[in-house]
Amino acid sequence: MLKDYSIHGEEIHAVITQFDLYQTFESGQCFRWNQMTPNRYMGISLDHVLDVEKREDRFVLRGTDRNTFEEYWMDYLDLKRDYAAIVKAVSVEESISKAAAYGWGLRILLQEEWETMISFILSSNNNVKRIKNLVEGLSHKYGRPIQYGGRTLYTFPRPEELQGVTCEDLAPVRCGYRASYIVDAVEKVMGGRVDPKTLRSLSYQEGIRKLMEIKGVGPKVADCIFLYGAGKYESYPVDVWVKRVTESIYMKRDATAAEIKKRADDLWGDLAGFAQQYLFYYARENNLKTGEII
Repeated sequence: MLKDYSIHGEEIHAVITQFDLYQTFESGQCFRWNQMTPNRYMGISLDHVLDVEKREDRFVLRGTDRNTFEEYWMDYLDLKRDYAAIVKAVSVEESISKAAAYGWGLRILLQEEWETMISFILSSNNNVKRIKNLVEGLSHKYGRPIQYGGRTLYTFPRPEELQGVTCEDLAPVRCGYRASYIVDAVEKVMGGRVDPKTLRSLSYQEGIRKLMEIKGVGPKVADCIFLYGAGKYESYPVDVWVKRVTESIYMKRDATAAEIKKRADDLWGDLAGFAQQYLFYYARENNLKTGEII
C-alpha cells in the first residue's frame, strides 16, 4: 500500500508496503515489463512509460509526473489496496497462508483492457517468454515509438491501428494460428460487438460470456482478461499449475475447471483472484509436481 510519496526533481520517491518488483512483474500477469537491473524494471502502458527502482526503504519512479502517477499508475499498480488485509482474508488454511507469505510482495496489476485482451489471446498454449516476444513484435509493427532514456519503446496498437489487418499481415509477428484470433478480436471490437471499455462495469457472468464471443477466448483466457484487465477479483483462471495445486490441496481428486472455480468461489469468494495469484506464483516458482505446498 502506498504510505507516502514526494517529488525530487524528475523522480518520485514512494514508500510502498508489500510490493516486490520481481514477484509482481514476473508473475505471468503482464508482458511489457523488462528487468533492467536486479532492483529495477521498466514498462510501458498506453503511452505512459514507468521506470521503477527499489532503493533501500523506498521506490524511485522515473519517466512519469505527479499527475500521471496519481491518475494512472496508482491504479495500475494497485497502490491504494492494503495487501496485508488481503493476505489475512485469503489465508483460510495453512497451504494458502504459506503461498501468500512466499509471494508477500505480489500485487495484481490493473492493466488496460484492450492490451490485456490481446495479450492473453496470444497466451493460448504459450509460455511467458514467447508471449512477451509476440506482444513486443505486435507493438513494434503497429504501435507508435516513444523515446525514453535513449531507448525506443513502442505503444501497444489500438484497435483502430489494427483495423483491416489480415493473418498474412501478421505473419512477421509469428503468432501462428493465433493471428486469426487477433483479426477476429479487432473486427468484433471495431464493429461494436465487444467493447473492452465496458468490461469493468459488467457482472462476472456477463463479462465472461461477452469475452467468449471472440474466437480463441475460452474460460481460462476470459478469466485472465477479466482479472488482470478489469479488476474482477472473483476470477480464478485455471491453468496447469492452478489445476494441480487446487486439486491436490482442496479437492483430493481430479476435477473439471468449472468444479475448481466453484471450489475457489466457496473458499474465497470475491478474493479468489488474489488466492489464485499466490498459488500460481508459488507452484510455478517451485515447479510443483504434486501441488503440495511445504
